[in-house]
Amino acid sequence: MAESFDLPVPRVRSAVLDDGPALGELDRSTWSTLHAVQPRPQPPYEPFFDDRHRPQDVLVADAVNAAGETVVAGYVRIVPPTPLACNAHVRQIQGLAVAGWARGRGLGRTLIGAACLAARRQGANRITLRVLGHNAPARALYEAEGFTVEGVLPGEFFLGGRYVDDVMMGRPLTP
Repeated sequence: MAESFDLPVPRVRSAVLDDGPALGELDRSTWSTLHAVQPRPQPPYEPFFDDRHRPQDVLVADAVNAAGETVVAGYVRIVPPTPLACNAHVRQIQGLAVAGWARGRGLGRTLIGAACLAARRQGANRITLRVLGHNAPARALYEAEGFTVEGVLPGEFFLGGRYVDDVMMGRPLTP
């Protein structure tokens, strides 16, 4: 029997170090060549957080299950795309995942909105991302949230027996 979850108003919060195992499991459970260029993770698993992937760069969406327990339903990682001062006005989404049971409920949109708000609070006036060309659901979501295609690297990756474009998207963060 499928467990039921209540997601009327998702709670989005900053990640903490203790979220690492749940976020790692979410990444492994949602892995697909639709969005991943790295091979499928194999045990022993790398930790979700490390020197380059810090809790303060991640927003987590929680849901409450039928037993009243709070569980991780999704996350978005937003970081400066480079360490350069001349690029400090930009943030980049470098990871977005929503649990299979939580899809189709607006959680991806909620996480993108929270990422844009967090980026503005950090002083950014622009946000970017990269998405695989064949990932039509993600591209449609990003377009619906105001992102436009700003560049394409044709055939940048070879996944699942075919060449796949790397699509750069971005949007301003004006209020």
